[in-house]
Amino acid sequence: MSDEPSRPPDYPADRAHGAEPRPDVCAEAAVAPFCGRVRELVSQDRFEHICRVAETALAIAGGNGLTELERAQVALAAILHDAARDLPDEELLRLAPPAIELEATHPLTLHGRASRRLAEAWGVTDETVLQAVEGHVFGVQLDQPVGMCVYVADVCEPGRGVNGDLLELAMHDLRAAYKGAVEAKVEYLKATGKPIHPATLAIYRSLPRADRA
Repeated sequence: MSDEPSRPPDYPADRAHGAEPRPDVCAEAAVAPFCGRVRELVSQDRFEHICRVAETALAIAGGNGLTELERAQVALAAILHDAARDLPDEELLRLAPPAIELEATHPLTLHGRASRRLAEAWGVTDETVLQAVEGHVFGVQLDQPVGMCVYVADVCEPGRGVNGDLLELAMHDLRAAYKGAVEAKVEYLKATGKPIHPATLAIYRSLPRADRA
């Protein structure tokens, strides 16, 4: 899960199945230039993951009746969300100076914020897109459907081979799937004794109590 302080595994299943990024993900004129920029910074496996997140997030957006504008925002945010994910720790720390000790000792927790900084440097100014990029690590508020689409897609895109139940739920009830994803992340981190970022806890605690597992 995205804000664990240890580095999540890469995506060997992509190559094992001969997967390649599908060209339609980056076919839109508004997204294509950013696909090229991201592709230069990440591994092949990572880029394939990013493409699957974009496809999955768009499917979720469509299933939940997001507007045409929101779907465009979902596509761009999904392509940008892991732009900084494969950068060295030193570069993550430079792009997104740590605010707390957990971030300083586990720079990977900064990759959402660092990806946002890259997006801003590339000319992205849409705050909805930028919040979704940054928020895919620690979570977003329930009134941010674009960010929720990207967050859920990131944890359940088919290449991960897990969370199929969340993906199925997300296709018709995005809010429920998002809340389930946040709860599952916090419960996992608690069960394994790993530190939980305060931002993740804040999002978790903001979920309606009646909806908590």
